Amino acid sequence: MWCTLLAICTLETDHCELSMHLGDIEILFLDGGTFGLDGGAMFGVVPKVLWEKKSPPDVNNRIRMRANSLLVRAHGKNILVETGNGAKLDAKLRAIYNIQEGDPLLDSLARASVAPDQIDLVINTHLHFDHSGGNTRVVKGRVLPTFRHARYVVQRGELEHAMNPTERDRASYFPENFSPISAEGLWDLVEGDTEILPGISVVRIPGHNADIQAVVITGGGKTLAFVADLFPTPYHLPLPWIMAYDLYPLQSLETKRQWIPRMVAGQWIVVFGHDPDIPAATLHDHNGKIHVEPVDLNR
Repeated sequence: MWCTLLAICTLETDHCELSMHLGDIEILFLDGGTFGLDGGAMFGVVPKVLWEKKSPPDVNNRIRMRANSLLVRAHGKNILVETGNGAKLDAKLRAIYNIQEGDPLLDSLARASVAPDQIDLVINTHLHFDHSGGNTRVVKGRVLPTFRHARYVVQRGELEHAMNPTERDRASYFPENFSPISAEGLWDLVEGDTEILPGISVVRIPGHNADIQAVVITGGGKTLAFVADLFPTPYHLPLPWIMAYDLYPLQSLETKRQWIPRMVAGQWIVVFGHDPDIPAATLHDHNGKIHVEPVDLNR
């Protein structure tokens, strides 16, 4: 059997979460909370008459999404993949994006009996606010790193771009999500595909922007890939279903064309960045069409 499941139980309650093992690497799915983005922007050139059958919009044309994260335990470290929207956005922005109240990511960590100070490493796939908002939080009126004892990992080019974005993507970057990390000297910047720890690597998946990275975990003869906005949902698996948010849609097309056959052939577990119902699945080619088989990381 290539993976096993391990119970994570809190001491204060009878609540237990189950996690998946890939060899010696333990993986737990974390719910970072729901939010909504415009369906037309999420599906780009795909007509609404097609995408609304897959992901029905609300009265404001927003589709339901989730900020998906992972807790990875490996080599004696607690590793957090993505930090979601966080809890710093003002009421106006929370309403625009229909962001779930509170701080769901920290609540999910608490259910796994992990405090923020116990996180050793944070990996951001990129620095858009819905992937890095929880990097920092407000403490007595100051914006400080949420995970004080952690090193934060991102591509060097992504941080450089985040500090000087274009008019096209400026609305996606909020300095309060990454500048305090710089001020505290907590960044571990990588350049290109890099092994972070044995069995845990980051791999560039350009298209959504130039330096977005996937997190690829290998152990026990199997592979899991957290692909962020390459496939925000399973409905983005067809090659032309590409977000209007992508800065380089033709690069997204080529990245998808390269990655999907590898994922199918290797029976990878794929973790989607934003799907609210199927956060993880394996991919299967049925007569040229990709189908998904959901995988519950927390059974």
